Amino acid sequence: MATVEITKDTFEDTITNNDIVMIDFWAPWCGPCKSFAPVYEAISEKHDDVFFAKVNTEDEQELAASFQIRSIPTLMIMREKVVIFSQAGMLPENALEEIIDKARALDMDVVRSEIEKQQAEKSG
Repeated sequence: MATVEITKDTFEDTITNNDIVMIDFWAPWCGPCKSFAPVYEAISEKHDDVFFAKVNTEDEQELAASFQIRSIPTLMIMREKVVIFSQAGMLPENALEEIIDKARALDMDVVRSEIEKQQAEKSG
C-alpha cells in the first residue's frame, strides 16, 4: 500500500476505518523529511495491514497542533484510535519494522485498561 496524504477532514475516517495507522508528520521544506520519505514509502509497500498516512504540517497546522507536533519528521502509530507510539526524528527501515511488529502484538484490551486506570488516577 502506498502512503496517503491525510487532512483534518479525512483524519477521523482514516483512524476509524483502519486498525493500525502510521502517520508521518512532515513539511516540504524539511531536509530530514525528504530523506525519510523513500524509506517510509518503501516500508508502506511491505505491510498491507497498516495504513501509511502523511500529514503536511504546513497545510495541516491545526491537525499537527492537536497532536502537539513540535519537530519534524514525527512518526506516530495509532491502533484502534489510540496513540501507541510517537517519536520525533527519522528511523531506519529495520526500526520501523520492529515498531510495526510491536504494534501488531499489543493487547489493546490491556492498553485501554491502562489508559482508564491513568485517567481515574488523574481525576481521582
